Amino acid sequence: MDSPDTTIGTAASAGPSTLFDLSADVVVVTGASSGIGQAAAEIYAAAGATVVVLGRSEERVADVAAGIVSAGGKAHGYAVDVAARGAVDGVFERITAEVGRPTVVVANAGISGGASYLGDGRIADYTDAEWDDVIATNLTGTFETLRAASRVLESGGRILVTASTAGLRTDPMVSYAYVTTKAAILNLVRQLALELAPRGIRVNAIAPGPFKGTRIGDGKTEITPEAEAMWAGTIPLARMGTMAEIQGPMLFLIAPASSFVTGAVLAVDGGALSLSHTGF
Repeated sequence: MDSPDTTIGTAASAGPSTLFDLSADVVVVTGASSGIGQAAAEIYAAAGATVVVLGRSEERVADVAAGIVSAGGKAHGYAVDVAARGAVDGVFERITAEVGRPTVVVANAGISGGASYLGDGRIADYTDAEWDDVIATNLTGTFETLRAASRVLESGGRILVTASTAGLRTDPMVSYAYVTTKAAILNLVRQLALELAPRGIRVNAIAPGPFKGTRIGDGKTEITPEAEAMWAGTIPLARMGTMAEIQGPMLFLIAPASSFVTGAVLAVDGGALSLSHTGF
């Protein structure tokens, strides 16, 4: 068994410039070909990491990796579907052989799984295919990513999982399968944090609220003014988040700055979880 890493706190105390330095890291990000995953990959590269961009679309993965490289960063891209059994283990073997042993794994891949019950997603009409697709990607795919990460990470390694505020409370604006998987992921994170702590590996989750620029719905990053206004009405800050606003929290949770944080869930939601009623 690896012994806990006792050097991180010392490094972090050296000064602000070390708190967010990832120059010694190989960071693997699933679902990184767009949205939150892409934003995370870009900020990790800006912090000095060698970033491995994973996603289902070979073309988009290549584009994101090329964009990072053109901006002066270090990046590699691999196409993989986390919902395909065994696929994550296979790509991690390739990454270790071709790029280097990962030190950080960010399990970000996820899909929405159809409409909420406010639309066409009432439970009586929810299909087996919709349910199975979301379970395969959001829950089983995350589990397989975390299992693969546990096999390659050494002391000082970090795991970050993208959950959702929909996993922390009911959310009638997203699908049944989405809220179910995101709630399950949170206990998966907490359980894994307990297991891996003696090995000096930290495991945390981030729980975004509504953000503009994701592809989690119908594959498009655009959002209509009506939909944006609807989401804004559920948030005390009265607006949706932007991709730039998720980057800081995503960076913090894998950086030396959070060296004493594990088993935590950080909500980034404009205050939405603070509401105990529908208006304020």
